[in-house]
Amino acid sequence: MGVKVQVTRPTKMELTRLKRRLKLATRIQKIVKDRLSILVMEFMQTVRECASIKESLLDEFAEAYKGLSLSTGYHGYMNLEQELMVSEKDIRINAGTRNVAGVRMPIFEIEKSESLQAKSRPMIDTSSILDRSIELSQKCLETLIQLAELQNSLDLLGTEINKVKRVNNALEFIVIPGIDATIKYLTMKFEERDREEVARLKYVKQLIEKKEAYAF
Repeated sequence: MGVKVQVTRPTKMELTRLKRRLKLATRIQKIVKDRLSILVMEFMQTVRECASIKESLLDEFAEAYKGLSLSTGYHGYMNLEQELMVSEKDIRINAGTRNVAGVRMPIFEIEKSESLQAKSRPMIDTSSILDRSIELSQKCLETLIQLAELQNSLDLLGTEINKVKRVNNALEFIVIPGIDATIKYLTMKFEERDREEVARLKYVKQLIEKKEAYAF
């Protein structure tokens, strides 16, 4: 695709202004590229963390399911259901943000607070198997919240990376080449005009010299 040359005022003042614009656009492109690199690195790091969390979550789910199966066999379904009901806890999630190259990334933090029902739970017919199952279930929930944070971060980073890429491509393939082509066009035009002016002055000088020679 050819670069379009746009000249509003073919003057040397316009050429000077275009040179300043080219310098500014080049500096902005460097900043945009640096920001894009930071965002891509953060995105790749988040992808790796997300994959690791997913693997851990699958293992935790398997362990929790195994523990609940053993607890069901040991306590019986009805007793287990009753015990799990009185073992419920209130979980509050505090949401915050962190800034990564201008992107507001979410931060989820679990604030645990036992309910009155959990605090007053009588210590009846429990086992280490059941306690372990409850711990694993809570750990699964915490990992799920962590995974939700990472997934949300991935969505935000992906959207921002696409925006920054479009800006970078516009600068690299449209704005900067267009300004550069216009500068070259004006420079050639002014050089050609200067050469014509020099040739005209030489011709006028020769005429004056011939006229002076004939005068004597």
